[in-house]
Amino acid sequence: MVAKSDYYEILGLSKGAGSADIKKAYRKLAMQYHPDRNSDSSATEKFKEISEAYAVLSDEKKKAQYDQYGHAGFDQMYTREDIFRNANFRDFEDIFGNMSGTPFEGMFGQMFRGSHARGRRAEYGEDIELEMNIELEDAAKGVKKDISYNRHIACNKCSGTGAEPGSKKTRCGNCNGQGQVQQAKRLGPMSFYTVTACNRCHGEGVQFEKLCNLCRGSKRTATKEKVSVDIPAGIQDGMIVRYSGLGQYGKDGNGELFIRVHINHHKLFKRVKDDIVIEVPITYSTAVLGGKVRVPTLFGKVDMDVSPGTESHTLIRLRNEGIPHLQGNGKGDEMVRVIVNVPKKTSKKERELLKELEKEQGKKKGILDELF
Repeated sequence: MVAKSDYYEILGLSKGAGSADIKKAYRKLAMQYHPDRNSDSSATEKFKEISEAYAVLSDEKKKAQYDQYGHAGFDQMYTREDIFRNANFRDFEDIFGNMSGTPFEGMFGQMFRGSHARGRRAEYGEDIELEMNIELEDAAKGVKKDISYNRHIACNKCSGTGAEPGSKKTRCGNCNGQGQVQQAKRLGPMSFYTVTACNRCHGEGVQFEKLCNLCRGSKRTATKEKVSVDIPAGIQDGMIVRYSGLGQYGKDGNGELFIRVHINHHKLFKRVKDDIVIEVPITYSTAVLGGKVRVPTLFGKVDMDVSPGTESHTLIRLRNEGIPHLQGNGKGDEMVRVIVNVPKKTSKKERELLKELEKEQGKKKGILDELF
């Protein structure tokens, strides 16, 4: 997969740019690369790119998430449709003309999902969303999971045409082969005309004498799909992994497969962003004298240094033993909260030693003496 360019770089801005600068930069580039103003073959793709950057950076919530997670994390949260949902392009009507509000309507809709000859209604497959649970260790290391799910694919008998192989085409009588029909509506003395795709041939302009007897003209058949899903290290709970083209079949493009990932509760660790927190008991003698304690991490056990005189509930940081950053630069830390263990039962030998310790400490000036 080709890495996306940074949204700020696309608009020629530095990170942290304000809304006024974002709007100004987009306006300048939109006028430069709008397909109606620029006939260069690369202008349309550039226009899509800058529009996507603006849709993200002009939305405070999406901008904050992009700043925190970068492309790697942000792309796991949003589909392309989600990126443009609620994006405000109304301030640029002088460039685009009057739009209904989102880049997936009007001119933008044709650009991003393709236009269709003769007004044929586009046949895109529906998206599929699945849920998956993984362990915290999987989120830390990344994991590959094999899953199976039900979907529709192009009918293997008619290859997605909906017609019985060898069946002859005939001109649609409803639209006379035009793929479109005109409808007139009257409002008082005035008539209004609308042109829509023919509902009999779905804009094709032709019909087949016989429908496919396997899919009965639906153009698709059900199947059990098996895919291997790569869950990236550093994924957050609730993020989405997207696989293009693995949704339901559509003549003009399959839907997408979205897998929403949930991370199971861990019996030892609590995750805080990319850090993990764990409580580890230590003995009274270790707290007083210091020493090394063997503690678990998500990647195995390590020796942790405990300083002499460590108090109970002290937090000790183990660098780079947390969750990898989804952007791929470094890892979080493991925060170990040490709990001084006070045993409820002691042996005779332990009691004798504690009494000796108490006598020795009694010779020193006590804490209460220092306070009062």
